[in-house]
Amino acid sequence: MDWGGWVVFLGFAVVLTLIPGPDTAVSIANTLAGGRVRGLSAVVGIGVANLVQSVAAAAGLSVLVVRIEPLFLTIKWVGAAYLMFLAVQTFRAMRRHRTGDDVVVTPVRSDRPVLTGLRQGFLSNICNPKVIAFYLAVLPQFLGTDPAVGTVVVYAVTVPAIGVGYLLAIVVGVDRARAVFSRSRVRAAMDAVTGTALVAFSLRLATE
Repeated sequence: MDWGGWVVFLGFAVVLTLIPGPDTAVSIANTLAGGRVRGLSAVVGIGVANLVQSVAAAAGLSVLVVRIEPLFLTIKWVGAAYLMFLAVQTFRAMRRHRTGDDVVVTPVRSDRPVLTGLRQGFLSNICNPKVIAFYLAVLPQFLGTDPAVGTVVVYAVTVPAIGVGYLLAIVVGVDRARAVFSRSRVRAAMDAVTGTALVAFSLRLATE
């Protein structure tokens, strides 16, 4: 195990995590819609999907996805469409929250907040081919041609672990500020920003 190389890869992982993307927007949207439980569930879904992609890349499976162009394009368009679907839901929530100046509203609780969060988090990440592209461009350079199993495991869990930790901090922060974010005007503004971000990520994913 080349720990010096891993430290460099860790730097790549931190930079990738700190760049705002669909995962951040989906985590915030779920926290606003269903509170901490749904937000944390979305983060778990994102983490599982990210781990699946990193393991697939380490095992060389992602190369097949990229080489089979129809499959890659299908994943790309499904991901873009799903982000747009989430954006529409967020804008609908924004319209509902434009009801008063200082009226405090509580998060909308679905019957299955955990399943909803898991589903949205998992699908938004697993259908993002940019994650696959990152792993294909960066991971092989550090693993080499014949890496040990332990090395593959360490590299495979690095990005998901950092990403989950970062998103957990965001979810907890948004949930603790619920008294502010729950006010109708503030909530509507947050929904507008989050929905716009989801639209932007969807269009960017579709056009790249």
